[in-house]
Amino acid sequence: MTIKPLIILPDPVLRQVSSPIEQVDDAVRALSTDMLETMYDAPGIGLAAIQVGIPKRMLVIDLSKEDEDRKPQVFINPEILQSSDERSTYEEGCLSIPDYYAEVERPARVTVKFVGIDGKEQLLDAEGLLATCLQHEIDHLNGVLFIDHISRLKREMVIRRFTKASKLRA
Repeated sequence: MTIKPLIILPDPVLRQVSSPIEQVDDAVRALSTDMLETMYDAPGIGLAAIQVGIPKRMLVIDLSKEDEDRKPQVFINPEILQSSDERSTYEEGCLSIPDYYAEVERPARVTVKFVGIDGKEQLLDAEGLLATCLQHEIDHLNGVLFIDHISRLKREMVIRRFTKASKLRA
């Protein structure tokens, strides 16, 4: 198990579209374990492989509370098949855009097709925070960030702030 370094805005890697995983093998299972450890360490509730520099269509989620047993979920090649017309708004944050949060409106419910860590295709009807988290992480796999769902002015301010911070780190 290895905690991997997170890719931080404005790194262009975050805008890459991830490619499908052909086969669930030991390397994919090891990556999912590393991604979960990285997410827990951050700490966060979701993480896409691209956020650790791996452009593969995989994400991990765990919505359990601090005082609950962990309930890790691994989604390989996730695809949204259906979205509700009903909308919901959550304050979103992102491990690749640390300490920035914004209200984002998304479909309240989604149906997602994915391959589990066991290699079997599955369907999941999700609502509430799980639906929001799935959409946020699937966006990552398509090179889309949650700041793409806020006003252009706010998005440009965030990008400017993180670009300036990255120059100071370099």
